[in-house]
Amino acid sequence: MSNAIVDGGRIGIEDVAITLGGALVLHQQEALEIPAGEFVCLLGPSGCGKSTLLGALAGHLAPGRGRLTLDGRPIDGPDPERGLVFQHHTLFPWKRVLANVAFGLKMKGVPRAQRERQARELLRLVGLEGQESRYPGELSGGMQQRVEIARVLINHPRVLLMDEPFGALDALTRVRMQQLLLDVWARVRTTVVFVTHDIDEALFLADRVLVMGPRPGRIIENLRPGFARPRGAELVTDPQFVALKRHCLGLLHPHAEGAVRNERLTPLGGTAVPGGQLRFAL
Repeated sequence: MSNAIVDGGRIGIEDVAITLGGALVLHQQEALEIPAGEFVCLLGPSGCGKSTLLGALAGHLAPGRGRLTLDGRPIDGPDPERGLVFQHHTLFPWKRVLANVAFGLKMKGVPRAQRERQARELLRLVGLEGQESRYPGELSGGMQQRVEIARVLINHPRVLLMDEPFGALDALTRVRMQQLLLDVWARVRTTVVFVTHDIDEALFLADRVLVMGPRPGRIIENLRPGFARPRGAELVTDPQFVALKRHCLGLLHPHAEGAVRNERLTPLGGTAVPGGQLRFAL
């Protein structure tokens, strides 16, 4: 995987509206582009349309209006080039770890020796060397998610779509998985769109945080945290990190105590303007 830098992965979102059950769930009128190789977090409260947008990018939902593209081509259905990781793993419980990871290549007709070699390499990348013969039920939640990530990455997707993949994990395991994901992403450099409602997680992981407002969902702010990489756990106590967190709290919970709307701050990559409102350079 050391040379498996993914080509392409540029996402286009153009005036997209999605209706489910007769209700308008998502209405992103402003055009948006996610460059290839960028790590983007969709941040917002439950029910704001984050997972709906992710499902549309995966090809499982068709917009009623507008256009979604990958490298200029319309997204019109599921494809392994857009890998999807859910909060709960979708591993085959009757298959061993190695067979689970290699399954996608098996479906493509790749010879057994070749697919198992690639699967072993990916398992080393996600820190699971030596676990190849175990079954998913014998693994911890964090290990199961690592297997799931490896199973998606073996198809060399241009885009990795992640729907709160660490939401069911305990706090310590979640932090470890966030760091692991950044380490893996630094190696493969695929485009990542990561759904979360956790502000710390979004700011720690992302090149860019797209904050979504209440349903019908739309992007209300486009933030570039600007923190240098690689990032360590100490980042979350950095004063600039705390300032951006409070700003996001003010966006998501306008009446929350400590909202930053009355403060004068200078975020990384942005400027402070009169009245304490924040404007970020995009």
